[in-house]
Amino acid sequence: MRIFYFLQTVYKSKLPVSVYIELFTYIEKYCKINKGFNHIYGKFHIYLQYIEGDTMDELLRVENLHVSVGGKELLHGINFSVNKGEVHVIMGVNGAGKSTLLHAIMGNPAYEITEGRIFFEGQDITELSVDKRAKLGLFLSFQNPVSVAGITMENFIRTAKTTISGKQQKLFPFKRLMKSRLQDLQMNPAYGNRYLNDGFSGGERKKSEILQLRILEPKLAMLDETDSGLDVDAVRVVSKNISDYHNENNALILITHLNQILKFIRPEFVHVLIDGRIVREGGPELVEEIETNGFDAYRKEV
Repeated sequence: MRIFYFLQTVYKSKLPVSVYIELFTYIEKYCKINKGFNHIYGKFHIYLQYIEGDTMDELLRVENLHVSVGGKELLHGINFSVNKGEVHVIMGVNGAGKSTLLHAIMGNPAYEITEGRIFFEGQDITELSVDKRAKLGLFLSFQNPVSVAGITMENFIRTAKTTISGKQQKLFPFKRLMKSRLQDLQMNPAYGNRYLNDGFSGGERKKSEILQLRILEPKLAMLDETDSGLDVDAVRVVSKNISDYHNENNALILITHLNQILKFIRPEFVHVLIDGRIVREGGPELVEEIETNGFDAYRKEV
């Protein structure tokens, strides 16, 4: 009955042709190998989410993405989509390609896209520069935020807000906003007058990234190991601020190793990345499965 419902709803959907081809290729492959449908149901639960809804409010779509750095291919045919209101988490061992994927989506020129396309709100952004993607509403927090001497955190964020929004940020209203958001993060308001991340601890740098997130309010926030280097209390504070940012009109993509942040922010979709390939997709139950079994169980699926 489950497979009948699945095929019926697929038939009624309006998915791209490329999705149909990939979908039924996997159906044929897994039904032959595993003699059953349940093995592929989890992999295509995201497609089912699209199909079962009356509309598909797609924010980001990555199609057959291949990425190289220094002539070495690190990502091999990545496919996934993110809708408004969703929380996705990408999990995998060190060197799996998680950060590479986010940098490629953001347009970092050090990461060469050799094949595939990236779409944001229906627009092909594969060739767009980082600043143009930021203006469209993409945001990437860095795993290791750099310091910038000579520019205060307040001036940096105010300039970024003005550039991205196209609206001049009035000084005193912005100062009030800055003070409020710093307090939300349990940071001294005086940090706004300090040079960006200069002399900041690792935890303060991570909070600085979330401060930018709260003020810039992007449509898509990609957070690269925001919980690393934070103690339990700091993770709780940061997670609350991320949750306060998140709503039905934006989306989150999280990368995490330690899973601390997932105790406070529950993902709807989990993607397991091994050796530059997404080998498993599912819901939050995958997080518990990984915590129990580790990643070795997925290597055979590469």
